[in-house]
Amino acid sequence: MRISFLLHNTFGIGGTIRTTYNLAQALAERHDVEIVSVFRHRDEPMMGKPGSVPVRVLVDLRRGSPDYAGDLPDHRKPARVFARGDRRYQQYSRLTDARIGAYLRSVDADVVVGTRPGLNVHIARQTRRGPVRVAQEHLTLDGHGHRLRRELGIRYGLLDAVTTVTEADARAYRTRLNLRGVRIEAVPNSVPRPTVTPSDGTAKVVVAAGRLTRVKRYDLLIEAFAKVVAARPDWTLRIYGSGDRTGNERKSLKALIKERHLQDHVHLMGNANPMEPEWAKGSLAAVTSCKESFGMTIVGAMRCALPVVATDCPHGPSEIIENGVDGRLVPVGDANAVAAALLELIEDDDLRRRTGAAALTASERFDPARIAAQHEALYTDLLERAHPRRALRDLALRHRGTAYATAQSLHHRAAALRRRGKK
Repeated sequence: MRISFLLHNTFGIGGTIRTTYNLAQALAERHDVEIVSVFRHRDEPMMGKPGSVPVRVLVDLRRGSPDYAGDLPDHRKPARVFARGDRRYQQYSRLTDARIGAYLRSVDADVVVGTRPGLNVHIARQTRRGPVRVAQEHLTLDGHGHRLRRELGIRYGLLDAVTTVTEADARAYRTRLNLRGVRIEAVPNSVPRPTVTPSDGTAKVVVAAGRLTRVKRYDLLIEAFAKVVAARPDWTLRIYGSGDRTGNERKSLKALIKERHLQDHVHLMGNANPMEPEWAKGSLAAVTSCKESFGMTIVGAMRCALPVVATDCPHGPSEIIENGVDGRLVPVGDANAVAAALLELIEDDDLRRRTGAAALTASERFDPARIAAQHEALYTDLLERAHPRRALRDLALRHRGTAYATAQSLHHRAAALRRRGKK
């Protein structure tokens, strides 16, 4: 089958890009696959190329490029199709409306897959009749604002399927959005087998990785590790990742490390790409987030034979870790529980190695080939069940969507007039 993935920006960095690469490459072994990137802002992809999978670009924003589109008039006009509630809305425009629409009206694919809510709305509204339309959710329904949830409830009815990365999020879509006739399936993200030798569990190092943001609760991890150091000063903590452009979170964490006198024990390592060699240099991993959409870092650590101590936050950790077998789950926000779980594995070398071995075995279920097979089965089933699209139902949904768009447009025009009147 021919499969086309629509991505925000293949030339950036992020978990959605990585997991799309993994899936596209695995599917490309048996199918004709392409990736369509809405934007291009640099010459080479920051996360490398997706193997032999071709990449098509719709809007080139590289100054000096013969295809530079940043000065086109429509690039400065607000988007009308891309979902307003999507946090990337300000980057989209009348130009992206037109170019994404032109691609979707002429796409030569059996299956078209979107990778974020705003793009999924494009697929629902603009894809020509024929291809199976699939929306991937890489975040969570609960993580979206009210405006976006409302629009998804209106627009997603025109899709054939929605895939989430956890069963918990799939349940939320099934129970909270009235998407009759739309398949909603949970299919986890994939992580390839590392090219490095797995950890042997002897290094006295705990590893954590992810963007330096408040939701990751690295402050909690540092507080917990202060308790670990009090009992085992021979162990160190390495935190990989960078924060936003302001660097405020990094500054805050550095101040906390200094305040707790942990300069010799806790190290902010910056970004590492690839991350696998850094996981393999440790013996334990820690994830202390207050919420996760899935937990790619958990799987990444497990694939390198590291037991993971993770907070039991919504939605991913409990669907990845079997508590007491291949890792530990602890209450959210409990530094004492994090410290106790880390110390349990630090103090018992045999337990740590057994748990690491179990993590390595359990992580094989996230191999790209296995995850691709689940997506392939879904796409095949949808294609085999294909029938003339429910014309009357789709027409009703489109009329409902048009009414919603008109109401939203009037609302925003009124708000703009009010703002002008106050000046």
